[in-house]
This record gives sequence, C-alpha cells and structure tokens, in this order.
Amino acid sequence: MARGRGRLKILGRGWSLSELSAETGADAARSDPPRHRAHLLGVGVGCVFLTGFCELPTPSGAKTMASPQGSLEFGGPLGAAALMLVLPATMFHLLLVARSGPARLLGPPPYLPGPEALWSPRALQLVLAWLGLQAALYLLPARKVAEGQELKNKSRLRYPINGFQALVVTTLLVGLGVSAGLPLDALPEMLLPLAFAATLTAFVFSLLLYLKALVAPASALAPGGNSGNPIYDFFLGRELNPRISSFDFKYFCELRPGLMAWVLINLALLLKEAELRGSPSLAMWLVNGFQLLYVADALWHEEAVLTTMDITHDGFGFMLAFGDLAWVPFTYSLQAQFLLYHPQPLGLPMASVICLINAIGYYVFRGANSQKNTFRKNPSDPRVADLETIPTATGRQLLVSGWWGMVRHPNYLGDLIMALAWSLPCGVSHLLPYFYLLYFTALLVHREARDEQQCLQKYGLAWREYCKRVPYRILPYVY
Repeated sequence: MARGRGRLKILGRGWSLSELSAETGADAARSDPPRHRAHLLGVGVGCVFLTGFCELPTPSGAKTMASPQGSLEFGGPLGAAALMLVLPATMFHLLLVARSGPARLLGPPPYLPGPEALWSPRALQLVLAWLGLQAALYLLPARKVAEGQELKNKSRLRYPINGFQALVVTTLLVGLGVSAGLPLDALPEMLLPLAFAATLTAFVFSLLLYLKALVAPASALAPGGNSGNPIYDFFLGRELNPRISSFDFKYFCELRPGLMAWVLINLALLLKEAELRGSPSLAMWLVNGFQLLYVADALWHEEAVLTTMDITHDGFGFMLAFGDLAWVPFTYSLQAQFLLYHPQPLGLPMASVICLINAIGYYVFRGANSQKNTFRKNPSDPRVADLETIPTATGRQLLVSGWWGMVRHPNYLGDLIMALAWSLPCGVSHLLPYFYLLYFTALLVHREARDEQQCLQKYGLAWREYCKRVPYRILPYVY
C-alpha cells in the first residue's frame, strides 16, 4: 500500500502511499511515504509515508527490540487469521459498491461475484508482467545506493535509490503504449479479476517468504513475527529483510509496484471517463493530480523509507505483501472509481478551496518530514541547529521543537488533511469516497499507539518528559 507514501499498513502511504514511519521525537514513529503507505497494510502508503519522531543518530545505529512473548499484536493468531479474511473481503466489497447505483459503504454489495468474474488468466499475466517490469527497473543502475540501519550482526544492507527513476521510465512506457493504441481505458472493467490475481499473488508470495524464513538464521528474523505460531508468523512475517542476492523483496514491494499501480489505475479511470463523457471531469483531474503528487513525493524521498517501522522492525509477511500489492492500488484508487460511476459537479471556487486544503496538508506533511530527515542526517545543519532537544539515557536526543514541538506526529496530521482533500471532490452525498479518510484515521491512531509503546520502552523517563512538553499526539488541542 506506499505515500502515502503508505501504507492499514495495517496495510501498507500507502504507500502510504503508505504506509511508513520514522524516528523523530523518538525512534519509534515510522514513516515518511504511502504514504502507505502505515502498514496495517501496505503504504506505501501508504503509505505511502507515515513518519514519526526525530532523533540524533549514534554510531551504533538503531537496534530493534524483540516484543515480549505474550504481547502479540492484532489479537494474536485468531486476529491475524481474521484479518487475512476481512481485509481482502473489504477490498472486494469496496470495488463492488463503487460501481453500484447506491454506492453505500455500509450496505451489502449489489451482487456476489462468481469464480468466472474473479478468475482470469489474463489478469494474472498482467499482474505478473507488472511485477516483472518493476523488478527490472529496480535492477537498473541507481542514482544513489544507501545503507540501511545497523542489523543485529552489526552489518548494514545496501539499497538502490531509484524509485523515482522507475516512475519516470514507467510513465514514458505507458505514454508510448497509449499513443500506440494500448487500451488502458479497458482496465476499469478488469479491476475485480486484477484484484483477485494480486491477492492470490500476495498469498503465494507470503507462503514462499514464510518457507524461506524457516531456514534463515536467527539473526535474520524480525522481532515481532517470530512467535512460533505459524498463522501469526505468516501474517506478520518471520524474516526481517528477505533477499536473494542484492534484491530485497520487502524494500522493492514497499513503494514501487503498489504505488505506481495506484496512479496507473487512476489514469485508466480518467481515460475511461473521457471516453464515456467526452472529457475528464474537474473532480477526476483533482483526484489524479493530488494522488500523483503524493506518489511522486514518496518515490523522490524513497531513502526515507529505510528508517521506517516497516523496514527496520516488521517482518515481511502477508500483512505487508497484501497491503503493498493489492490493498494500496485497489482501495486507494477508490475516489477515482467512485467518480467514474458517480460523476460529481465541481465549480472552480470549490475546486480552489480543495486545492488549498491539499496544499496545506502537503506543506505540513513535507515540512515535518524534511525537518526530521535533515535533523537525522546532520543535527548541525543551520535549518535545524537551533531546535530544542531532550537528552535520553541511550545517548540520543529527542526533538521537541519546530514541527515536532507542535504535536508528536505532525506528518500524520498533514497526511489526514490531504486525505480529506482527496475525498472532497467526490461531494458529500456518499460516505463511500471518505472510506480512505476514515480508514487512514484509524490506521494512524493504531500506528501512533504502537509508536508510543515502543518509545516508552526505549526512552523511559525522557519519553515521559517529551509527552509532557508535547501533550497532543496528532491534532493540536484535540488529540
């Protein structure tokens, strides 16, 4: 799911776009895309980018702490098993109701698709071809190779920073394909089988990752996905950084295939609307533009994902694989799907207001993340040298001024403001387009609770002092 940046990462800003987090007030808040990019899933998007607190780096590097046995997340094995059913079911529900007449988020879908509506060899071929293309672009020479956080064995993995380069090449290839007659506007009619193929791919991929982790050394295992329960470990992921040679599967999936598939689906929906109505609506243009900016930002700042919880702490299992490969592209494109089947009038005055809201959200999001990243790289940089910090027993400093003195997660606040701007072009007559905002709010609150617990365990009294100095978590004077 990258920014997004993003990404639930529970599902991946998004990208999380998502979704992702990083360390600033302490080293537990994780994500800068998609984005995503928080993962309960994905965000990519999540994530694309879920980021957290700023801290002064130390020569020893960041260390991960194993979760105490008996404190399993997500409700333990039963919760993990339920999520592996509920999350795909939710994704298919959204795909079905978006094209229905009533478009009721909380109502039943118009019909239950049969196997013939879900299974398509062509769809599976397209999903695998897309993954193959992005894997090939991952292997191209990178403009930069960055080192990750220090691992248990004191080594550091190296990562190619060429995600934005892959986005540019993909854009050129898609543009050439469309000009040569590629029927991209046929993609909206294939969303159900494509989502099914992506889900099937995520399940098979997660199984292979789990089997690979069974022969991995103990030093390669993630602190959370090593409970001994196969269902829970399959969901959360046993191995921290599964690789074949220099190809890092988790890092590859975190932002690239899901976030870029998200904007590709958005583009296909825009072209389909142009075919049906003569030209894309202003609302469709805004949704496409806002979300393309989010994804491009996530990939331009790809190096920031190396300090996120997804990379440094979580194993690579079904939670991230499904979030990155299925949840992010097929649920984060919900606003564009809705607009194709439920066109909404939008005048220039309201469009201007929505653009201002998105600009404010992006300003907060990017400002907070940039300040954090600058501080982490060089605390003596003139842009951050005067910021106030709190010393900790670990030798690190907690940043308690600037953006990070306003609330503990200013980047989360920016993400939520942008999420609102993405939904507003869809009007206010339906709740469905606001699913992303509702889901993302729940995701970030859950992610923030994980961050708080880890920071308290690691920093103790210094963290309590930080909380006194910065009492609000995400929204000033409210929460």
